[in-house]
Amino acid sequence: MARMSPLMVLPLVVAASFMGLAWWGMGRQNPDDLPSVFVGRPAPAIGSDALPGYPGVTEADLKGEVTIVNFWASWCPPCRAEHPTLMALSAEGYRVIGVNMLDAEDQALAFLAEGGNPFRAIAFDPKGRTRLDWGVTAPPETFILRADGTVAYRFTGPLVGSDYQQRFLPALEAAHNP
Repeated sequence: MARMSPLMVLPLVVAASFMGLAWWGMGRQNPDDLPSVFVGRPAPAIGSDALPGYPGVTEADLKGEVTIVNFWASWCPPCRAEHPTLMALSAEGYRVIGVNMLDAEDQALAFLAEGGNPFRAIAFDPKGRTRLDWGVTAPPETFILRADGTVAYRFTGPLVGSDYQQRFLPALEAAHNP
């Protein structure tokens, strides 16, 4: 009887391990949600640098009423796709704060001149330091803050379509009615 090399079994063990991880991941309660360590905690600070001609973000902007904090960049196609939604939220009376990240000042200003400004205040974060403090991986990412300044919800991706309707809007409503 020939002896089987352990190296012949190794690919089967690796494949079975990957299948087990995939099965576990698909069975999570909300597989599309990226958890945030900040949910339920006070929102991290936002840098005081602002785009020229726009008000910067102050600590007072993050408390007192439910606030939407949106991380965006002019070079980001999904940010362009969600921009009309942000304009509509602002027009409906929601306080929307913007954090322009990893962007060039002139391009960010051109983006707002072209599409309009939905933001009550805008932080300018060209090196991405604020995004790191908030745990943002890539734009767009949007946070809902309760009136007390704690993070209620984190939404990754553009605020469009059924995902926006089914996940973001209910979280926004829940933040208004705790």
